[in-house]
Amino acid sequence: MKRALLVMALLGLACPAYALQGLDALSVTTNANGSQTYSLTLQVMLLMTALTLLPSILLAMTAFTRIIIVLAILRQALGTAQTPSTQILIALALFMTAFIMAPVIDRIYAGAITPYMEEKIGFNEALDKAQGPLREFMLAQTRETDLKLFVEMAARGEITEPSATPFTVLVPAFITSELKTGFQIGFLIFLPFLIIDLVVASVLMSMGMMMLSPLIISLPFKLMLFVLVDGWALIVGSLASSFYV
Repeated sequence: MKRALLVMALLGLACPAYALQGLDALSVTTNANGSQTYSLTLQVMLLMTALTLLPSILLAMTAFTRIIIVLAILRQALGTAQTPSTQILIALALFMTAFIMAPVIDRIYAGAITPYMEEKIGFNEALDKAQGPLREFMLAQTRETDLKLFVEMAARGEITEPSATPFTVLVPAFITSELKTGFQIGFLIFLPFLIIDLVVASVLMSMGMMMLSPLIISLPFKLMLFVLVDGWALIVGSLASSFYV
């Protein structure tokens, strides 16, 4: 928080200077070795652009997609309508995502952000170093068939190994794999609750209670089963461990 406030204060003080410099501040300097260094103004502009893409990055490049799919299917299987609410599920998914992605974020911070802030490496090198841990995480969760599909669709025949896969190909392959994995986990979660619904419906039909909704009768049994097996701990623990097996 202090670091963010300091950055905002520095930007506020620098705004008049930027206004005086105009477009000259948006410069790119070519070094002797051929690399390029961006001006501070351009780096800030790129950072603000990246912040606008943060929701898309969260959905497409982290564990959030799998978690929210499983939680939504769980709520549907329980038959509790809007309980827990969507806001609670999203909050739980966000904090679980932060917990699961913490090792990746720590590696990015230690290997890219800290050296860049200490001016030990340039912006381009920091960006390259930041991609490594995230790419490894996404490749570990992406099925080979999905990755091969998008590589063939992109006609990127020059890719010799998975680590060389560009993000334009890796991201859709990762999302497809996460959707598939999320629905597979959701199917396994749905089965015991479906069995309870079938048993309750069969009992009601055998008793001639055609007008009574089976969902009303089965809901307490499903809640009791979920609480007795400590369902929330099982779901959260299984989801977290599924990313690092």
